[in-house]
Amino acid sequence: METRSPRRWWILVVLCLSTLVLTVDSMALTVAVPSMTEDIGASAQDTQWILDSYILVFAGLLLTSGSLGDRFGRRRVMLVGLTLFGAASLAATFCTDPGEVIAVRTAMGVGGALIMPSTLSILITVFDEEERGRAMAAWGSVSMLGLVGSPVLGGVLIDHFSWHSIFLINVPVVVLAVVAAVTLMPESRAPWHKPDPLGAVLSAVGMTALVWWIIELPLHGAFGGRSALSLAVAVIGLAGFVVWENVTPSPMVPLVLFKHRNFSGGSLSLALVQIGNGGLLLVLTQYLQFVLGYSPVRAGLAFLPFALAALAGNGAGVHLAGRIGNRFVVLAGMLVMAASFALLATVGADSGFAVPAVALGLLGLGAGLAMPAAVAALMGTIPADKAGVGSALNDTVQQAGTALGIAILGSLLTSGFAAGMPADAPEAARQSIGGALTAADGDRTLVRAAREAFTASMTTTFTISAIGVLAAAVLAALVMRDATPRQPVAEARAEEPQPVADTRTEEPQPVA
Repeated sequence: METRSPRRWWILVVLCLSTLVLTVDSMALTVAVPSMTEDIGASAQDTQWILDSYILVFAGLLLTSGSLGDRFGRRRVMLVGLTLFGAASLAATFCTDPGEVIAVRTAMGVGGALIMPSTLSILITVFDEEERGRAMAAWGSVSMLGLVGSPVLGGVLIDHFSWHSIFLINVPVVVLAVVAAVTLMPESRAPWHKPDPLGAVLSAVGMTALVWWIIELPLHGAFGGRSALSLAVAVIGLAGFVVWENVTPSPMVPLVLFKHRNFSGGSLSLALVQIGNGGLLLVLTQYLQFVLGYSPVRAGLAFLPFALAALAGNGAGVHLAGRIGNRFVVLAGMLVMAASFALLATVGADSGFAVPAVALGLLGLGAGLAMPAAVAALMGTIPADKAGVGSALNDTVQQAGTALGIAILGSLLTSGFAAGMPADAPEAARQSIGGALTAADGDRTLVRAAREAFTASMTTTFTISAIGVLAAAVLAALVMRDATPRQPVAEARAEEPQPVADTRTEEPQPVA
């Protein structure tokens, strides 16, 4: 008997649109920051808050929002998140000072936290084991296209309009996603269970403090200034959360999932990959613009080899996973990614774009193979009644890895650049390559020194990235077990009694 939703592929379109709006917004904003900060008179600290306020709220609320989706309905929570995200984006087009932008970015972080876990949890409940790999590959492809295409789109919009257009483009996409979700998507939720307010508070406080500590690393170090307090709050909050979730009869997050080899191996491997990937765009966009002299639009287009190879990798990964299992596809993909970072580590000031283009193609191919297979393997271990919070747990681990990667690699890039600059260079020129090119004012010697110092520092960051991704490959090979569509992972579901998931198909109803 056919139990699949006849609208499942249309539902996937809605999920892709919902994810796309988050990806496009975050990446396009990086292009808009220079003109936006100049227009509203934002200081360096204001700019930091504009970027970080979203990340802090997003990471802090992921687990809670995943639990809310399981409890009150995943479609309903996603719709609330989309509405809030769209309203905040529209409000951003009227902002005239830094405080207003920070406020709307915070609201967008709340909306994004409600959207993200719901998309993946709906996907795994709508698609069965046989089709889930293809669905995840399509979902991942859209995210990668958004990641690469949004800087190009952002550059075009900035050239022809104002920075407000970066936020305005979110609105029609959100409206389309909301209408499609209300029309096409059935509701799904877990069986009723007691709420866990203490778990929600501890997870939000602990994750927010952890991400804040990571953000502060480049400025204050691990234990300097406010970092020590942030770290203490993070450790107390997250340790308290783990203890409480293991003793309460109705835990918000099923930590038993980490006993599943595929969940723990997949999520921790992805976290290591995200640490390696965290500084990729940060480093390469500066190389393309400040060393090669590319415009923002041309720099965005330079990532096309990555996008095209990722699409090819996604298609090949689904086919291979059905034949040899997810573990070997993950291992192969991560080894290719490690090789691409090693190749990027050889780039110098006179290398041009040929070597980065080949490396980006390899990176896209490896990511296209590894990422969907790893997500499919770990999501295959999550019971249907915990789909939302299980998805959020995976998102949270990866988000922490991304933030840690940006902090570590960004700090290495900055310190390495300063150390590589001549001792008699102006102070402003030692802070960043952008500052050095501005301070040079036509001094070719200083420009040359800045470019060589930057590429030398870039070599260090990509070497660290290669080591991180290689460690992820080793972890995946040792911890994960083979799981193909014909051999679903179920080893840990027998470890505890599982409630029967709510499998009712509720016809789409407008959400008040």
